[in-house]
Parts: sequence; C-alpha cells; structure tokens
Amino acid sequence: MGPIAGPELVAAVSNAGGLGVLGCTSMSPEQVRTVIHRTRELTDRPFGVDLILPALIEQDGTKISDVAERIPIEHRETAARIATELGVEQPGGSDNRETGRNALGTDAEAQVQVILEEGVPVFVGALGSPGFVVDRFHEAGAVVMSVVGNTKQAVSVVKDGADVVIAQGTEGGGHTGHVGTLALLPQVLDAVEVPVVAAGGIGDGRGLAAALVMGCEAVWVGTRFLATEEAGIAGWQKDGLVDAADQSPVISRAYTGKRFRLLPNQWTKAWEAAELDPLPMPLQPVLTELTLGPWATDRGGKEGISMNGAGNIVGLVKDVVPAAEVVREMIADATARLDGFRPPAA
Repeated sequence: MGPIAGPELVAAVSNAGGLGVLGCTSMSPEQVRTVIHRTRELTDRPFGVDLILPALIEQDGTKISDVAERIPIEHRETAARIATELGVEQPGGSDNRETGRNALGTDAEAQVQVILEEGVPVFVGALGSPGFVVDRFHEAGAVVMSVVGNTKQAVSVVKDGADVVIAQGTEGGGHTGHVGTLALLPQVLDAVEVPVVAAGGIGDGRGLAAALVMGCEAVWVGTRFLATEEAGIAGWQKDGLVDAADQSPVISRAYTGKRFRLLPNQWTKAWEAAELDPLPMPLQPVLTELTLGPWATDRGGKEGISMNGAGNIVGLVKDVVPAAEVVREMIADATARLDGFRPPAA
C-alpha cells in the first residue's frame, strides 16, 4: 500500500488489535526512520514494515538519474505525449531534483538497515524473496513474512527462511499474480509447514472466517483499509473506492512495470492504447515519476492521473470509516460466524 499505510493508519490498526504494517518501499532511509518513530508515538503495540524486493534487481541503491539513462527514447516520447494530452506540466525530466534519489524497488539494503536499527518486530517482503536479509532479521528477533502469488513462490521463500507466508490471490489490489485466492490457499497450505496468511479479495468478517476454516492463521487486508479515515490518500480517491464495483479494478503495468490491480484512469488507459508496452521495473516507475512528477503515485492527488490501487473486494466498500471500526467489525462478524459453524459429520 506504500505511503497510504502511514503511521496514522498503522497505529489505528495495531491499537484495534490487528497488525498494522508501514509501506516504505518508496521512502528514503531517513523517511523510513521518521515514519517508524511517528508510529511509535501513536501506539505501543507491535507493527511491521513492508518493502518490495523485486527479483533480479540489485538492492544496493540505484539513482533515478542512472535508471533514466536506460529508458528508450521512444518510451520517453510516448510518456511525454500522454502527459501533454492529459494537461500535465512536465516536471523537468533528467533535471528534476528528485533524480538524486534511489529508484523504486532498488534501495532495500539501506532501508533494511534502518528497520533493524529501530528494532521493528515484523518485516514483510514482497515481489521477491527476503533471503538476502532474513538472517539479519532473525538475529534481531524479528518475524519475517513474505507475500507470494503462487505455490512455487511459497515453497521458495520458506526455503529462504520466511517465517510466515502471505498467499495473495489475483483478486488483491496492488502488485498481484495470476492465481485466484480460493485456488491458491489450499495449495499453499499443503505445500509449506509455516503459518499461512490469506490475502486477495478479503475485506470483511466472512472472508476472515473462511480463511480460518481453510486453515490459515490470519488475513492480510489492503483495499478495505484504503477507504478509512486514516488512509493517506485524497478524498476523491476514497470516493472512487466507495463508488467502485467488483469489476471496476483492472490490471496495468503503466505505473510500476509490474502487474498492478487498480482503478483505471487516464494514464492507464493511454498506455493501454499506446503502441509501446510499459517498461519493466525499475524503468517504468522512473519514467512515470519523471513524466508526471508528484502526481505519479498515491503521494499526489490529481484525479485521472494519480494511481488508485484496489482489489476486486472494492465492491463491498460502502463508506469511509475509522480503521479501528473495520478491525472490530471483521473480528466480531468472523467470531459470530465461526461460533455458529458446525462442520459436517465425519
């Protein structure tokens, strides 16, 4: 969820009895430290930090300016044309002051060091294996969770040392795979011997109860928490979630270069119509940021341009409420359903 899952949302979830997780991939190491400190001001309960760990990408930090040099001219021209058609003022291309930062998904080593120094008890890795950092987190006494989209990935991250597998079906918002949640969960449960957390298409007590009956230990919820008072997105984005239906989200590579489920907008539609395919990560997110500037992601807030991630569960989202209310209602509803559940006789 990136910066959407900031200190206010994370603390609210943890204070209500869940496990809030900060989304820190897009942050500098200094920003990671700042949000960890702020979260600790708001809660004394456990919380985690999430970083994406893209496969085949070095994690020692790659400057945006260096990545920009590798972007083909035809993609630069296409992105600039789309931005002009959308009425977006170009932020300056390679002269943009942001080019000195490290590119999205390339800076995990420095970010991890801060997380370790701050003693965060839970680390969540996505889009790749946490194997290169898992020993350091275990030495620090932290639990390592890993998000996967298929059974092969689940087996792989457990082999690499993950303590918990978060199995996310394709229905989930954000970066997502190809396998549906109901098909994925039993296969992952059969394949690994560590706790499994269900994700993708879960947004109420019914989903929580179903996951527990299936054998999962918990659920990983994203989309429902987007439409909460504490979520770090603009009001129009929350309104879009409330108005959306189950078929509203689409999968696009227009922002990050990887499969990403979100509500479509002018930027995603323009790339779908373009003759060029989006570039792989980290090239596409750099191209997007240098073209759109602060409107590129959830840090912006410009309708039609800013990214608005959402899973298919969005059709269940009917209002914007406090995050604690979401947690309490999910627990209460799941408890009631499980108390009334009677498995069939053997």
